[in-house]
Amino acid sequence: MSVNQPLSKIDFKKELETASRGMIMIHDPKLLIKLIVRMIVRKLRIKHAAMILYESDEDRYVINISRGEAGHRIPVGFTKFSKESPIIRLFVEKEFRPLIRGRNAIVLEEINRIIWRENVVSKESGGGVKDLLPRVAEQMDTLNAQALVPAFYQDKLLALLLLGQKHDETRFEQDELDFFAALASDAAMAIRNAELFNDLSREAKRNRELFIQTIIVLGSTIEAKDKYTHGHTERVTKYALATARQMVSNGSASFDNTFFENLYIAGLLHDIGKISIPEKILNKTGDLTDEEYEIMKTHPAKGADMIRPLNLPLECVDGIRHHHERFDGRGYPDGLAGGEIPVTAAIIAVGDAFDAMTSSRPYRKGMEKEVAIKEIARNAEKQFSPIPVRAFLELYRQGRI
Repeated sequence: MSVNQPLSKIDFKKELETASRGMIMIHDPKLLIKLIVRMIVRKLRIKHAAMILYESDEDRYVINISRGEAGHRIPVGFTKFSKESPIIRLFVEKEFRPLIRGRNAIVLEEINRIIWRENVVSKESGGGVKDLLPRVAEQMDTLNAQALVPAFYQDKLLALLLLGQKHDETRFEQDELDFFAALASDAAMAIRNAELFNDLSREAKRNRELFIQTIIVLGSTIEAKDKYTHGHTERVTKYALATARQMVSNGSASFDNTFFENLYIAGLLHDIGKISIPEKILNKTGDLTDEEYEIMKTHPAKGADMIRPLNLPLECVDGIRHHHERFDGRGYPDGLAGGEIPVTAAIIAVGDAFDAMTSSRPYRKGMEKEVAIKEIARNAEKQFSPIPVRAFLELYRQGRI
């Protein structure tokens, strides 16, 4: 579009449709406001524009974004408006509704005209306007605003668009004000949707944090039953997360944040099935009999079954069920081999074995780390998947284990 193209030549409907489509995709109210104001200044050639946004936490209105020529822009964040501010009162107080009814914008020129036409003022809205409008005009002058365009959502003022003078210094035509009003209306709906999205996100995050706390408590219950595994769950989880990060660092894997969260949960709950194992077996100081060992081997599958009602992601369930599978296919409960073993389980298996070897029991002393590391390396491609083993050995050499 040519810089010298008059506003009358702008296809307002097309611009509005383009802006509205963009709003739907944005869930950040501040970013949304920034894009709207930038579009107004750049495409519609106004010396400056700003958006006053309602902040529910403080119950006030704040200039969130200001764009335009130097000297016309308004300091962002420092300019705050309470509900007693004249330009806010004009739109939120019922007393002044008759004045703004039927108007999609308030223009400074019109306000000044009404101020000097006392008969119109008294007919439209009564004496209160006589006191308010001069203060509105004064405030608009201070803000370099030629027009105010409200953004309502169900009679609630969510935002107020401030429009400065046009570059050609002509007055705002009705089709221009109609465009700004439609844009503000769409913006109000988009802002509200973005707020609801953010509210849901915050609630989900809060619930997620509560859920994780529950998982931590749930994971600690096995340690209350198995007196010989104090700290085991926490250490295995730490080893697993460090191993996964090293796999990303050395280029052998690519994991997103969701994977790490699921691995964290699987690590905390990998032995939860031991709750179903009799304490006399868990806390036995000597070797297990063949029968007792078969019972002990049921804990991964039982653990996976126990947590299914939580509807955890499959990566979590797999990490719990398959952390005792072996790369050579001789593990349990399903005898998976090689690439059949889920990566969460393959990662946990290394840390789980290392911690078991280095932890002391009443009937034996734990191995030195160096000895246990050699055992881990020796069993790569036998008991353990080689990729997490490589990362684990790198961590050891770096002094991080």
